[in-house]
Amino acid sequence: MLFCPNCGSIMSPKEEGKKTLLVCSCGYSHVEKEDILMRESVKSNKKLEVVDDKSKKSLPKTQVECPKCKYKEAYFWSQQTRASDEAETQFFECVKCQHRWRNYR
Repeated sequence: MLFCPNCGSIMSPKEEGKKTLLVCSCGYSHVEKEDILMRESVKSNKKLEVVDDKSKKSLPKTQVECPKCKYKEAYFWSQQTRASDEAETQFFECVKCQHRWRNYR
């Protein structure tokens, strides 16, 4: 990856005939003699919070039915799992069987 010596922006490849140039949005260009290969990898930063037994004691409880064992009490917490303009997701964990499920608002 090369950066523009004038403005510091990333230079991108542009083909002109048989030559490949590196050009910048400010107008600077540089002739590149070798083939240019650009790659981009995107890593997801979505991580779900893992709740251990010690921190469960500090989680609030609510009266909701577990879909697995039908017990009527569960721990709950909320987390933003989608875009910031969408509602957060509620997570529940049954007090009795530790089954976890979620509720999208």
